[in-house]
Amino acid sequence: MSKKKKEKPEVHRDLEGFELKINEFGEIISSLNIESLNEFLDKNVDDKKLKEREESALEEE
Repeated sequence: MSKKKKEKPEVHRDLEGFELKINEFGEIISSLNIESLNEFLDKNVDDKKLKEREESALEEE
């Protein structure tokens, strides 16, 4: 078998250097502060559950 060279995936420029690892105890180790990651997600990802709630609230009116 040939060994494949590990390539780093393309990531958003705000997440450069972000790495996640799981240690032998199953704990998640992150290279980014959780607050910074949450801020990024809030800005860049739509929350499907909140969107569904807003749509159902509009339908009820």
